[in-house]
Amino acid sequence: MPYPRHAQVATETTPYYHCVSRCVRRAFLCGWDRLTGRSYEHRKQWIVERLRLLGEVFCIDVCAYAVMANHHHLVLRLNPKEAGSLSDEDVLERWSQLFGLPVLVERYRQGLSVSDVEAEAAGERIATYRERLTDLSWFMRCLNEPIARWANAEDGVTGRFWEGRFKSQALLDEAALLTCMSYVDLNPVRAAIAETPEASDYTSIQDRIRAWAATSGEAPESHTAENDDMKQDAGQAASKPALLAFGGPERQDTPDHLPFAFADYLQLVDWAGRAVRDDKRGAIAEDVPPMLMWLGIDPDAYIDRMARHRPGFIRAMGRAERLRQAATELGQRFVKGISEANALFPAGAA
Repeated sequence: MPYPRHAQVATETTPYYHCVSRCVRRAFLCGWDRLTGRSYEHRKQWIVERLRLLGEVFCIDVCAYAVMANHHHLVLRLNPKEAGSLSDEDVLERWSQLFGLPVLVERYRQGLSVSDVEAEAAGERIATYRERLTDLSWFMRCLNEPIARWANAEDGVTGRFWEGRFKSQALLDEAALLTCMSYVDLNPVRAAIAETPEASDYTSIQDRIRAWAATSGEAPESHTAENDDMKQDAGQAASKPALLAFGGPERQDTPDHLPFAFADYLQLVDWAGRAVRDDKRGAIAEDVPPMLMWLGIDPDAYIDRMARHRPGFIRAMGRAERLRQAATELGQRFVKGISEANALFPAGAA
């Protein structure tokens, strides 16, 4: 029996979550249907444009994403501090981009409330909207529901488009965040859809590399052949979702950045990308990326996880002691995944 969402999402435990939504049966999120010869590639743009809008409305940051033929992956960070800093007008402005406001709230917004009771009722509704701006379930609902509606209308069918409710996985520490982000970014490479991370369309790693190339005027040394491709879609940048920026040692105390340097992350993804390709296993660099050493991640276990097409989806990921701590915080006896945590993050094994 699935756990209720409140037992899986706790911002007090972690702000980072890995979410996956998968299509039912032979429904296509995107890709090419070999049976009918029909292309659904245009639907990928639906996802990225919707992510861009939701990133502007919600106080939830997109850390990584990958859009595949019948599913999509997201790594998200909840930001309740941002939601708390918004004025009532800001909350209403954001929420009205997705939903119509009740007459009561519109009257309050325009200063037409004639009684304290009306104003109090409007204030309660605004407080609810503020909470929803950091609610993972509302974010995923606002992403998946319109996609399902548009796809069904285009296919001329009715009924379920997604398998069920989305899966969410709490990322309890930096090692889990790094492992999950790189797993998401390497989806097209692992599926042999793309040769390299920067050739992986509709992924956050491609967006980041192209943004870096457009800013610096050059491509990373190992990717110079794709430099022209990186720059050719600069005009489409506005339709891409805004991604949470990388930080690094100089920004480690800054909350609005990922706790890694982009150059280190790119080196890791490049190294792992060559490792998971079946036809390029001999091309793996002997030098293990420093990030794995810094975070106490076992290189062999890490590559094994990167190569899995559908690893077991557990409710939380992190070092063993963090899993035990999370179980205590959620009022549970244990959280599944401690054995894998001991193998993947041996520096944190207990």
